Amino acid sequence: MASVMSVKRIGIIVIGLLALATIAVMLLKRRHSTTARSTPVALRKTQAVGSVFGYEIVGEYPHDTEAYTQGLIYIDGFLYESTGITGRSSLRKVRLETGEIIQQHAVNPADFAEGLTEWRGRLLQLTPRRRGNAPPWHLRKFFEDLKRHFGKNIGVTYDIESFAPRSIFEYPGDGWGLTHDETRLIMSDGSATLRFLNPETFAELGHLEVFDGNEPVEYLNELEFVDGKIYANVQRQDRIAIIQADSGQVTGWIDLAGLKPRNPQLSSEPLHPALNGIAYDAVGGRLFVTGKLWPKVFQIRLKPRPIGAE
Repeated sequence: MASVMSVKRIGIIVIGLLALATIAVMLLKRRHSTTARSTPVALRKTQAVGSVFGYEIVGEYPHDTEAYTQGLIYIDGFLYESTGITGRSSLRKVRLETGEIIQQHAVNPADFAEGLTEWRGRLLQLTPRRRGNAPPWHLRKFFEDLKRHFGKNIGVTYDIESFAPRSIFEYPGDGWGLTHDETRLIMSDGSATLRFLNPETFAELGHLEVFDGNEPVEYLNELEFVDGKIYANVQRQDRIAIIQADSGQVTGWIDLAGLKPRNPQLSSEPLHPALNGIAYDAVGGRLFVTGKLWPKVFQIRLKPRPIGAE
């Protein structure tokens, strides 16, 4: 009997150690997603291989400084926005000219809203799980996190008119940015790899490695499909990558560092204002950019400039 009890104790200890190790991995992952990291290739001040574009500001529009922008699209005169942070994530319809929130839907408080796109009259929003401030001894949340971490995350489809949720879809791994071309969804996950998904079944169709010359471009974030190319924010950078959709090669960079002085540095620790949010008006040929917690949405026009020019 004593030996049986000892085996049980050992089993309990092993399970406990595995649980603690898993908690440590998830907490470390969460810390890495909200704090500065060691400098990856994408953040180094190396000379870009693709063309470098400056910009001119064509218009400025109000933006909610409480909006932690994770996804942004333009449809028929309105911006549709996915805002993040566990417990306050949302889906919004915003009047471009005034910044007025016309419609809003609260995301499940346990989820963190990320990328957003539209497909045939539906809005598709990525809603991966982030623990937020939930302590590790909340077992229900812990096991849900465990399932999401090692299994599949979820997204939600909405009716574009009513914002009524229509369905839940699953996708493997993490999800950051979301856009689409004529036939496929395109999703980023914070790495240098973009994934293609079937827009009806959400099955993975393939992937695309993104390079600037021979260097992988990591931390790809919010996405927009513009005139046959993929525009991508890069986490913690003040520039946007223009990516060839068939090869993954970066053919250009949009340098938006000059927009930072136009945005006051808001103090909302541990959150930080950061460039993230690209929307394109395909009919009018207008390009809009904004950032997490930024007070403005900017309409910009690209201006080529020599590489290395200040």
